[in-house]
Amino acid sequence: MIDHIGFPVADFARARAFYASALAPLGLAVVMEVTARETGAGDHAGFGATAGPGGGKPFFWIGSGGALAARGEGRLHVCFAAPDRAAVDAFYEAALAAGGRDNGPPGLRPHYHPNYYGAFVLDPDGHNIEAVCHVPPSVPA
Repeated sequence: MIDHIGFPVADFARARAFYASALAPLGLAVVMEVTARETGAGDHAGFGATAGPGGGKPFFWIGSGGALAARGEGRLHVCFAAPDRAAVDAFYEAALAAGGRDNGPPGLRPHYHPNYYGAFVLDPDGHNIEAVCHVPPSVPA
């Protein structure tokens, strides 16, 4: 299990706005922010669930001062768990609307496993961001 992950971004305000929009359908929001004055290195925003187990604990961080990101280097892949396929679809649409670029529309990826339903976008810095649901679709009653 990953406790948290963080990476630098070229434009902190732009990236913060992107992730706030793209992650909202997954129930994630900024739960902690740390300023450059506090860190001595740059501004940081931590995203996490706002409710439920682990609510309020950031596990996904972005930080300013991303020289690698500004040069188009240091790309990263991050995958977020979604509770259902509708949340994967909503993540994809929200991410595109927030300025992300398609890197694989929502759909089954049976080469991973039969119920792997994921969507991929490139964030404003070119990082490959995914949402996935591993749960089979519900059977109509």
